[in-house]
Amino acid sequence: MSQFSSACLIAGLAIAGSASAQTAPPSDPHAWLEDVQGEKALDWVKARNAKAEAEIAGTPAFKTLEAQIRAILDSDAKIPGVEKIGGYYYNFWKDKQHERGVWRRTTLDEYRKPEPKWETVLDLDALNKAENAKWVWHGADCLKPKYQRCLIALSPGGSDADVTREFDLTTKQFVQDGFFRPEAKGGLAWIDEDTVYVFTDFGPGTLTTSGYPNIVKEWKRGTPLSAAKTVYEGKPGDMYIAAMRDHTPGWQRDFVSRTLAFYNDELYLRGKDGTLVKIDAPNSAQKNVHKEWLLLELREPYSAGGKTYAPGALIATRFDDFMAGKREFTALFEPDEHSSLAGYTWTRDHLVLNVMQDVKNRLSVLTPGKDGWAKSDFVGAPTIGTLGVGAVDADDSNAVWLTATDFLTPTTLSIATVTDKSGGQQPEVLKSNPVFFDGSKDVIEQHFATSKDGTKVPYFLVRPKALAFDGKAPTLLYGYGGFEVSMTPAYSGGIGKGWLEKGGVYALANIRGGGEYGPRWHQAALKANRHKAYEDFAAIADDLVARKVTSKQHLGAMGGSNGGLLMGNMLTQYPEKFGAIVVQVPLLDMKRYSHLLAGASWMAEYGNPDTADWEFIKGFSPYHLFDPAKTYPATLFTTSTKDDRVHPGHARKMMALMEAAGKDVRYYENIEGGHGGAANNAQAAHMTALAYTFLWDQLAK
Repeated sequence: MSQFSSACLIAGLAIAGSASAQTAPPSDPHAWLEDVQGEKALDWVKARNAKAEAEIAGTPAFKTLEAQIRAILDSDAKIPGVEKIGGYYYNFWKDKQHERGVWRRTTLDEYRKPEPKWETVLDLDALNKAENAKWVWHGADCLKPKYQRCLIALSPGGSDADVTREFDLTTKQFVQDGFFRPEAKGGLAWIDEDTVYVFTDFGPGTLTTSGYPNIVKEWKRGTPLSAAKTVYEGKPGDMYIAAMRDHTPGWQRDFVSRTLAFYNDELYLRGKDGTLVKIDAPNSAQKNVHKEWLLLELREPYSAGGKTYAPGALIATRFDDFMAGKREFTALFEPDEHSSLAGYTWTRDHLVLNVMQDVKNRLSVLTPGKDGWAKSDFVGAPTIGTLGVGAVDADDSNAVWLTATDFLTPTTLSIATVTDKSGGQQPEVLKSNPVFFDGSKDVIEQHFATSKDGTKVPYFLVRPKALAFDGKAPTLLYGYGGFEVSMTPAYSGGIGKGWLEKGGVYALANIRGGGEYGPRWHQAALKANRHKAYEDFAAIADDLVARKVTSKQHLGAMGGSNGGLLMGNMLTQYPEKFGAIVVQVPLLDMKRYSHLLAGASWMAEYGNPDTADWEFIKGFSPYHLFDPAKTYPATLFTTSTKDDRVHPGHARKMMALMEAAGKDVRYYENIEGGHGGAANNAQAAHMTALAYTFLWDQLAK
């Protein structure tokens, strides 16, 4: 998808929607649970919450773990990630004193200190108290080059629907009679000080079937929203319509994005007269326009200039030449069997590539010049773990933020200056997360399991060095497997305290459907091939048993969102392989999913259940695969009433189905929190402790 589409539509289930649920079929005895805020449904939720709390949360062990996780989340010693806005470095911070969070700023010199002095810009807890609200931070967009005015998005209770309010960084106050977008899915984007693009719910007929904006308008300051001028109107079957201005000095351009589905979008250049000209690149390609360059990250073969480029390649050409009809590209990255492009970032003069080789990051630097693109090493990057790189300020410098982490090494944040020579300076380590658990007795390994069709599927294993290999270790296998999202090693105090420190084994699956090997890995498990993702996960479960790391009664699985659908299929298709399963914010009723909230936006991933696609979809619809005669592992469902992305009805109905059949099942639904499940650290600690306590109680027997 386009650079801008990517900002609006993060891969996976990272998008909200609010399409009205269509009436459930009368044949579904649990359809009434789709009434999210219905009194009867909420009474049902409260009753099951109470049972889960009584079973799991009443022990001293639970209370200890909850307190430990809360302390980790509230820790003042965590890295305060920053974003450069003008001359300041901004951070949004939550801790015990700031439950909903505080937006604050400092200077780079101050940030380098062990304990920087921060200036509060906006205190969300104080705002909530003053307005008797439950705002959750959704981010800020500040206008170049003055960086005086910002558009701040705030969500009531954590839902994906939010409001946008104009804020003045000078006065640190919301602008009276400034730009304001009422609660809806969508957003505002700056054009200039007095003009914004607005894409939101304008009333009946202005949303796509997925519940996203179908119209983008240009809105002038001082005029009512109803007077905003239409820039582009999509079709009802589209996914998301938006617009933005690229404010890069000297390269200001306006773009309109029409997203039809994940990894399927059209990008238009908007002229000063309002004329739209399509950027004639494949819909499936991610399009990035930066200064004079157009970069295409391909997801299917693309022929241009007498050459054919493979899916997963990154190719570049001059933007103006491309718009004039020329098709001469330079291949900046080409994948092979073991490598894929994890990402890239521009600095003022360079392009930093982040490549994964068998799910391990490697960085390099490309520099455009008169003789083409020169390649050099990125100096000082760690050779193990997960690496992230992002520009500090691509307009002004070649500085980048560099993060490094793995399962046992706390995340470090460094700043580095990118050069076109291999002998550059080593990165300067600025911050490190504290050690939240004792990982000295553990070791990290990578293994490959053989799936049903012979495909080698990687996974990471974190285990005690002194593991007995007697099949008795409580083992947690985590997975996602969708939307080209990669699962990579990362340090987690919650996993450390909740699992590893107790002597448990943790495994992270890199199954098909994800992005670990680029588009081909994702596309291998789309629609009718969805079963391959589930076969991969099952193969890893078998491999863990074959290695005598664990056994069925000691092996648990957990996943959320699309990973919740994965868990639902482990539960219904492979129940014999697991001792316990945690299913978080899941899709489960795949006959109904496209009619619930944002579900219609995921049909490119799963298929359309209202067509002949249902013949293969029903093969991975847990709600329909459930068999009351089968024996299932102990199960915990968790979700959120405020999740307006994946409807809580999925988890509710599956719980009711299993409960009615007398299965070993329990349920917890947080009243706030949105798709993330929790709106603050207290809620997050509680839900995390519920999951780990339940699994340990079941698997350590």
